[in-house]
Order: sequence, then structure tokens, then C-alpha cells
Amino acid sequence: MIGVNYGRIANNLPSPTNVVTLLKSQGINRIKIYDTDKTVLTSLANSGIKVVVSLPNELLSSTASDQSFSNKWVRHNIRKHFPKTKIEAIAVGNEVFVDPHNTTSYLVPAMKNIHTSLVKYKLHKSIKISSPFALSALANSYPPSSGSFKQELIEPVIKPILDLLRQTSSYLMVNAYPFFAYSANVDKISLDYALFRDNVGTVDSVNGLRYNSLFDAQLDAVYSAMSAVGFNDVKVMVTETGWPSAGDENEIGASESNAAAYNNGLVKRVFNGNGTPLRPNEPLNVFLFSLFNENQKPGPTSERNYGLFYPNEGKVYDVPFVAATSTPVNGNGDQVLGQTWCVSNGDAAREKLQAALDYACGEGGADCRPIQPGATCYHPKSLEAHASFAFNSYYQRNARRVGTCYFGGTAHVVTQHPRYGKCEFPTEY
Repeated sequence: MIGVNYGRIANNLPSPTNVVTLLKSQGINRIKIYDTDKTVLTSLANSGIKVVVSLPNELLSSTASDQSFSNKWVRHNIRKHFPKTKIEAIAVGNEVFVDPHNTTSYLVPAMKNIHTSLVKYKLHKSIKISSPFALSALANSYPPSSGSFKQELIEPVIKPILDLLRQTSSYLMVNAYPFFAYSANVDKISLDYALFRDNVGTVDSVNGLRYNSLFDAQLDAVYSAMSAVGFNDVKVMVTETGWPSAGDENEIGASESNAAAYNNGLVKRVFNGNGTPLRPNEPLNVFLFSLFNENQKPGPTSERNYGLFYPNEGKVYDVPFVAATSTPVNGNGDQVLGQTWCVSNGDAAREKLQAALDYACGEGGADCRPIQPGATCYHPKSLEAHASFAFNSYYQRNARRVGTCYFGGTAHVVTQHPRYGKCEFPTEY
């Protein structure tokens, strides 16, 4: 899953209504915001776009100490908008451990009170709670298998939070920025490794797993840290990751070409349906940072240049929010924004493709009636065409979820409407 952070620390951004139109035009169906702004949430109503909202750090103390405050906050900011606005999760605070206002002690009770409020209003089964961690919460991150949390955080904060996430079937939110690690260690980390372009990679000296990207290594360090404290069953959502398109002289690597390479590499990485080397069967769940360049963000130049779009809605560089476009067999197809289909890979081995087709039509539950003899999509009578139809049926029936167009590497997602002969592929079932 790919989403985008919609930050608004700027005085020149388009209206929320225009932003929703932009999101839909680009096929972006998930966003994360840093508050519960009424105008934004109202604009998202009935749009079909899912949103992660946030309770700001400055409200943690009041939320932690007063259940009635928490109830009121949920009533006015969540229940009032849900379900017309598809709020899927609440981020309670943001990178609290590095908050200069020292709000760490409030985090666990605030999260528990918000959960109690969700239960009170019968929203707990629909809306998850978590809190984004910065990677600075780790005491060690290399090699990935040796990942560990800072000792002083484990008992008072880490374990109680992970226990709550386990109880509520939620996920740990993590903000991961390979850019920071690369920029600070250019003598030790290659740019190709940071930008998903390393075909050689590095090998974890402890468990022998190979890593071709710094992003995967960072994520597995978090998984290792969770396992070390007894929580290897909690999933992870990457709530922020990105690369700046401009920076100060000392911000090595900040450039438009590197930003485009990182975000395109990451999107491709997510859409291949695989997890990390340590958790290969767990699809990636990622929010890019960020939607716009924000001209009022403090700090170095890079902080104002993480956007995928300029405030005038022009693209800083192109990032497809579906897998890379592929040309159908007959070279004919119409591109439809926001729509995707699943087709077979032309270079897949025939026996592997046949096995995947058999699975899709059998155990997978795809609707394969149209490719039976005499039916509308039987011609062209080719394994590739029939497999593509079956794969797409399975993919659409599973709501186009990440990982449902893989079939052992024999399939991929396309953004052009596939046509094989006179057979047109549906976009839903």
C-alpha cells in the first residue's frame, strides 16, 4: 500500500477541495494528516480516500490525564466525520521520544484513553491507534538482525505500546528516512544502496540475509528490535519516508534526480508485493513524505523540499501511484487514471505460468468462465492471455490489494486497460 502525507505548514497551498481532486486524479487513495482539521476532513467525505489523522503532541498531556477530554476529542474530531470520511487510524503524537517538550511520559496513557474513547463510541473495530516512532528510538540498527530499542525506553514506553498494539490488532508506525543515514555517512553508505539501485547489496553478518536497499535494512532493524522484546507478531506501517529534491550544501544527496529515484524505487519496491528479507511474506505499508513543498517549515532547506507537487499542483517529478505501465499483447490500451489491472509477465516460464493460472481459477476463486471454450474471452487461445484474464479477476476481486498481483513472479500491475482480441478486462467484480 502506498499513501502520501498531506502536510500544510505553508501559506500557498491549494484548497482542501482542490487537493482531493488532485489526489483522485493521481490515483492516490490514502493520505495522512497531522491534525484533525475540520475543513480537510469534510473535503474528504465521500471521496473514498482513506485517512490517518493525528492527535498533536501538545494535546498528549490533557489526553493522558483526563478521560473526558479524550472522549470529547474523539467525539468532535473522529465520530463527527466517520464514516463519511474514511478515517482508518489515529496517530497519537508524532516522534514523541524526540519532542523537545518532553511529552514521552504522557504517550502510553494518552493512547489508552483514546482507545477507551473509541470503544465508548463503538469505533474501535474500524479505527486503529498507534504512534509514529523515529528511528532514533533504536539503540542499534546495524546489522539489521541486531536491531534494538534504547534501553531506557523499553519498560516504561516500548513494551506497553507494543502490548496495546497487539491487543488492538494495530501496527507500529515508523518514520524511516534513508536520506538522513546516507547524508551523514557518505563514506560508508553508497548512494545506489540508498536509492534502491544496488544489485549487489550487503549481507547481514549474523543471519546471512542479503539487503539491496537501506530502506529494507532499516525496517528489518525495527522488526529485530520488536522481536528482542517479545513482540515479533506486531506489524509495521511506515508513516513517513521520502527524499528531498533540494537542500543546503552540507545536505549531501539532496537533489531532484535523487528524490525521483528514491520515491520511484520505493513505489516499485512496494508494488512488487514482497516484504523485507526478515519478513518476506508481509507486504509493505508506506506513506511517502510529502504531498507538497511546504514553504513555512523551519529548519534546513531540505525540510521545505520533500514535496511530490509544487503548491500550484505541478509535479516536482513524476511518481506513479500504481506499478509501472506495461503495453498489452496487442499494443493497444487506454490509460485510465487511478485504475489498475493485473496481467501475466511475458517472460514467465510456461510451466510456472500454467501453475499460477490453475491456482487462480481453482483455489484462488477467480472467475474463469469467460476463458472457457466457446466463451467471450477464449480467443486468443494463448496461455498468456488466459492467465492475464484469470490474474486480473483475482486481483479485482481482492480489491487490488498490494500482493494480490504477484503469482510467484508471473504477474504484474499495469495502468493501461488490457485488451486481448475483443476481450476487455473489467476493473471490478
